[in-house]
Amino acid sequence: MNIIYQDEFIIIVNKSPGTPVQADKTKDTSLMEQIQAELGQPIYLVHRLDRPVSGLIVFALNSHVADNLNHKFKNKEIKKIYHAVVGNCPEKDADTLVHYLRKDAKQNRSFAFNKNLHHTQKAELKYRLIGSIERYHLLEIELLTGRHHQIRAQLAAIKSPVKGDVKYGFRRGNRDRSIHLHAAGLTFAHPHTQEMMTFTAPPPEDNVWKMLDERREK
Repeated sequence: MNIIYQDEFIIIVNKSPGTPVQADKTKDTSLMEQIQAELGQPIYLVHRLDRPVSGLIVFALNSHVADNLNHKFKNKEIKKIYHAVVGNCPEKDADTLVHYLRKDAKQNRSFAFNKNLHHTQKAELKYRLIGSIERYHLLEIELLTGRHHQIRAQLAAIKSPVKGDVKYGFRRGNRDRSIHLHAAGLTFAHPHTQEMMTFTAPPPEDNVWKMLDERREK
Protein backbone atom coordinates (compact mmCIF):
# COMPACT_ATOMS: atom_id res chain seq x y z
CA MET A 1 0.00 0.00 0.00
CA ASN A 2 1.54 3.28 -1.16
CA ILE A 3 0.44 6.13 1.13
CA ILE A 4 0.97 9.54 -0.50
CA TYR A 5 -0.33 11.70 2.36
CA GLN A 6 -1.90 11.21 5.77
CA ASP A 7 -3.07 13.42 8.62
CA GLU A 8 -5.83 13.18 11.22
CA PHE A 9 -8.52 14.02 8.66
CA ILE A 10 -7.64 12.32 5.36
CA ILE A 11 -5.46 9.63 3.86
CA ILE A 12 -4.46 9.56 0.19
CA VAL A 13 -3.19 6.38 -1.44
CA ASN A 14 -1.72 5.51 -4.84
CA LYS A 15 -3.89 2.50 -5.69
CA SER A 16 -2.39 -0.42 -7.58
CA PRO A 17 -4.28 -1.61 -10.69
CA GLY A 18 -6.38 -4.69 -10.02
CA THR A 19 -7.16 -3.82 -6.39
CA PRO A 20 -10.85 -3.18 -5.67
CA VAL A 21 -11.50 0.02 -3.75
CA GLN A 22 -14.25 -1.59 -1.68
CA ALA A 23 -15.40 -5.15 -1.10
CA ASP A 24 -17.06 -6.77 -4.10
CA LYS A 25 -18.41 -10.17 -5.13
CA THR A 26 -14.89 -11.54 -5.77
CA LYS A 27 -14.13 -11.45 -2.02
CA ASP A 28 -10.64 -10.14 -2.84
CA THR A 29 -9.18 -7.93 -0.11
CA SER A 30 -10.16 -4.36 -0.91
CA LEU A 31 -8.10 -1.20 -0.51
CA MET A 32 -10.50 0.01 2.20
CA GLU A 33 -9.99 -3.20 4.16
CA GLN A 34 -6.20 -2.88 3.85
CA ILE A 35 -6.21 0.72 5.08
CA GLN A 36 -8.62 0.06 7.94
CA ALA A 37 -6.44 -2.85 9.10
CA GLU A 38 -3.34 -0.65 8.88
CA LEU A 39 -4.90 2.28 10.76
CA GLY A 40 -7.06 0.29 13.16
CA GLN A 41 -10.06 2.53 12.55
CA PRO A 42 -12.93 2.94 10.08
CA ILE A 43 -12.45 5.09 6.98
CA TYR A 44 -15.01 6.71 4.69
CA LEU A 45 -15.25 6.39 0.92
CA VAL A 46 -15.81 9.68 -0.94
CA HIS A 47 -14.98 8.70 -4.55
CA ARG A 48 -14.01 5.61 -6.53
CA LEU A 49 -11.59 4.24 -9.09
CA ASP A 50 -12.41 1.30 -11.34
CA ARG A 51 -10.67 -1.91 -10.32
CA PRO A 52 -8.25 -2.04 -13.32
CA VAL A 53 -7.33 1.66 -12.91
CA SER A 54 -4.38 2.87 -10.81
CA GLY A 55 -3.73 6.11 -9.01
CA LEU A 56 -4.77 8.59 -6.36
CA ILE A 57 -7.75 7.98 -4.15
CA VAL A 58 -8.62 9.93 -1.00
CA PHE A 59 -10.47 8.59 2.04
CA ALA A 60 -11.92 10.55 4.95
CA LEU A 61 -11.09 9.57 8.51
CA ASN A 62 -14.31 10.80 10.06
CA SER A 63 -17.90 11.36 8.92
CA HIS A 64 -17.71 15.18 9.00
CA VAL A 65 -14.72 15.20 6.66
CA ALA A 66 -16.50 12.68 4.45
CA ASP A 67 -19.48 15.03 4.15
CA ASN A 68 -17.15 17.92 3.30
CA LEU A 69 -15.32 15.97 0.60
CA ASN A 70 -18.54 14.55 -0.83
CA HIS A 71 -19.78 18.12 -1.19
CA LYS A 72 -16.55 19.15 -2.94
CA PHE A 73 -16.75 16.26 -5.41
CA LYS A 74 -20.43 16.90 -6.09
CA ASN A 75 -19.82 20.61 -6.69
CA LYS A 76 -16.73 20.10 -8.88
CA GLU A 77 -14.41 21.73 -6.35
CA ILE A 78 -11.80 19.00 -6.75
CA LYS A 79 -9.57 19.01 -9.82
CA LYS A 80 -8.90 15.49 -11.11
CA ILE A 81 -6.10 14.77 -13.58
CA TYR A 82 -5.67 11.39 -15.28
CA HIS A 83 -3.11 9.96 -17.66
CA ALA A 84 -4.25 7.48 -20.32
CA VAL A 85 -2.26 5.44 -22.81
CA VAL A 86 -4.03 4.88 -26.14
CA GLY A 87 -3.05 3.04 -29.31
CA ASN A 88 -4.96 5.28 -31.71
CA CYS A 89 -3.97 8.92 -31.42
CA PRO A 90 -6.99 11.27 -31.39
CA GLU A 91 -7.43 13.45 -34.46
CA LYS A 92 -6.86 16.60 -32.38
CA ASP A 93 -3.89 17.12 -30.07
CA ALA A 94 -6.22 18.76 -27.55
CA ASP A 95 -9.99 18.94 -27.25
CA THR A 96 -13.00 19.02 -24.94
CA LEU A 97 -15.20 15.95 -25.27
CA VAL A 98 -18.91 16.14 -24.49
CA HIS A 99 -21.04 12.99 -24.60
CA TYR A 100 -24.16 11.64 -22.99
CA LEU A 101 -23.58 8.37 -21.15
CA ARG A 102 -26.04 5.59 -20.45
CA LYS A 103 -25.00 3.01 -17.87
CA ASP A 104 -25.85 -0.65 -18.42
CA ALA A 105 -25.62 -2.22 -14.98
CA LYS A 106 -25.89 -5.80 -16.27
CA GLN A 107 -22.87 -5.34 -18.54
CA ASN A 108 -21.11 -3.00 -16.09
CA ARG A 109 -20.51 -0.67 -19.01
CA SER A 110 -21.46 2.82 -20.14
CA PHE A 111 -22.41 3.76 -23.69
CA ALA A 112 -21.61 7.20 -25.12
CA PHE A 113 -23.97 9.15 -27.38
CA ASN A 114 -23.52 12.48 -29.13
CA LYS A 115 -26.91 13.80 -28.04
CA ASN A 116 -29.03 13.81 -24.92
CA LEU A 117 -31.20 10.69 -24.94
CA HIS A 118 -33.51 9.04 -22.42
CA HIS A 119 -31.64 7.86 -19.30
CA THR A 120 -28.35 9.51 -20.24
CA GLN A 121 -26.12 11.85 -18.24
CA LYS A 122 -23.89 14.57 -19.65
CA ALA A 123 -20.18 13.73 -19.48
CA GLU A 124 -17.40 16.21 -20.14
CA LEU A 125 -13.61 16.05 -20.10
CA LYS A 126 -10.62 17.89 -21.52
CA TYR A 127 -7.61 16.11 -22.94
CA ARG A 128 -4.27 16.98 -24.49
CA LEU A 129 -1.58 14.86 -26.09
CA ILE A 130 1.61 15.01 -23.97
CA GLY A 131 3.80 12.23 -25.38
CA SER A 132 4.14 9.55 -28.04
CA ILE A 133 6.24 6.49 -28.82
CA GLU A 134 6.05 4.23 -31.86
CA ARG A 135 2.82 2.38 -30.95
CA TYR A 136 1.29 4.36 -28.11
CA HIS A 137 0.29 7.88 -27.13
CA LEU A 138 -0.07 9.53 -23.71
CA LEU A 139 -3.03 11.77 -22.98
CA GLU A 140 -3.44 14.08 -19.99
CA ILE A 141 -7.10 14.32 -19.05
CA GLU A 142 -8.96 16.73 -16.79
CA LEU A 143 -12.20 15.11 -15.70
CA LEU A 144 -14.96 17.72 -15.53
CA THR A 145 -17.80 15.38 -14.55
CA GLY A 146 -17.74 12.10 -12.67
CA ARG A 147 -19.71 9.44 -14.55
CA HIS A 148 -19.47 5.64 -14.55
CA HIS A 149 -16.47 4.57 -16.71
CA GLN A 150 -16.50 8.08 -18.16
CA ILE A 151 -12.95 8.36 -19.51
CA ARG A 152 -13.03 4.81 -20.83
CA ALA A 153 -16.34 5.33 -22.64
CA GLN A 154 -15.53 8.76 -24.03
CA LEU A 155 -12.12 7.78 -25.39
CA ALA A 156 -13.67 4.70 -26.97
CA ALA A 157 -16.29 6.95 -28.57
CA ILE A 158 -13.54 8.84 -30.45
CA LYS A 159 -11.91 5.52 -31.41
CA SER A 160 -9.02 5.90 -28.95
CA PRO A 161 -9.73 3.24 -26.30
CA VAL A 162 -7.38 2.91 -23.34
CA LYS A 163 -4.60 0.34 -23.72
CA GLY A 164 -5.73 -3.01 -22.30
CA ASP A 165 -9.39 -1.99 -22.05
CA VAL A 166 -11.01 -4.76 -24.09
CA LYS A 167 -14.41 -3.91 -22.58
CA TYR A 168 -14.25 -0.64 -24.53
CA GLY A 169 -12.70 -1.90 -27.73
CA PHE A 170 -8.94 -2.14 -27.26
CA ARG A 171 -7.62 -5.01 -29.36
CA ARG A 172 -6.12 -7.06 -26.51
CA GLY A 173 -5.95 -7.02 -22.76
CA ASN A 174 -2.96 -6.51 -20.50
CA ARG A 175 -1.57 -9.66 -18.92
CA ASP A 176 -2.41 -8.51 -15.41
CA ARG A 177 -5.93 -7.37 -16.45
CA SER A 178 -5.06 -3.75 -15.71
CA ILE A 179 -5.73 -0.92 -18.10
CA HIS A 180 -3.37 1.98 -18.79
CA LEU A 181 -5.46 4.62 -17.05
CA HIS A 182 -3.96 6.35 -14.03
CA ALA A 183 -5.36 8.95 -11.62
CA ALA A 184 -2.27 11.15 -11.61
CA GLY A 185 -3.32 14.32 -9.77
CA LEU A 186 -5.77 15.79 -7.26
CA THR A 187 -6.10 19.43 -6.19
CA PHE A 188 -8.53 20.59 -3.51
CA ALA A 189 -8.91 22.69 -0.38
CA HIS A 190 -8.09 20.67 2.72
CA PRO A 191 -11.41 19.92 4.50
CA HIS A 192 -10.14 21.25 7.84
CA THR A 193 -7.48 23.89 7.13
CA GLN A 194 -8.91 25.02 3.75
CA GLU A 195 -5.32 25.16 2.43
CA MET A 196 -5.17 24.38 -1.31
CA MET A 197 -3.24 21.16 -1.75
CA THR A 198 -2.06 19.31 -4.86
CA PHE A 199 -1.10 15.64 -4.86
CA THR A 200 0.54 13.64 -7.63
CA ALA A 201 1.38 9.98 -8.00
CA PRO A 202 3.61 8.08 -10.44
CA PRO A 203 2.04 5.41 -12.67
CA PRO A 204 2.72 1.69 -12.17
CA GLU A 205 6.17 0.35 -13.00
CA ASP A 206 5.65 -0.75 -16.57
CA ASN A 207 7.76 -0.38 -19.71
CA VAL A 208 5.08 1.48 -21.68
CA TRP A 209 4.45 3.98 -18.88
CA LYS A 210 8.22 4.42 -18.47
CA MET A 211 8.93 5.01 -22.17
CA LEU A 212 6.06 7.47 -22.50
CA ASP A 213 7.16 9.35 -19.40
CA GLU A 214 10.60 9.79 -20.98
CA ARG A 215 8.94 11.31 -24.09
CA ARG A 216 6.47 13.36 -22.08
CA GLU A 217 6.18 17.10 -22.45
CA LYS A 218 7.42 18.68 -19.24
